[in-house]
Amino acid sequence: MCFGLPWTIVEADECAALCRRGAVDRRVGMMLIGAQPPGTLVLVHLDQAIRVLDAAEARQIDQAMEGLAAALRGEDFEAHFADLIGREPQ
Repeated sequence: MCFGLPWTIVEADECAALCRRGAVDRRVGMMLIGAQPPGTLVLVHLDQAIRVLDAAEARQIDQAMEGLAAALRGEDFEAHFADLIGREPQ
């Protein structure tokens, strides 16, 4: 299984961008979405930006990843998926 994660553009041109996630910087391809300004959140999969994200969606992805990590540690994880709790269908 592969995941796309939110990264923040630090600097970019038409072909590539320096992106940051936490304390990690990575060069990411921008050919699929074109140049974006610094500060833009992008979904990155296999070192390619595949689409622009808004802050709320980036938070949801980060919360889901935190929930997955908590579940793998055997901890309570449901709080990380608040948008899914009580939703139909379950």
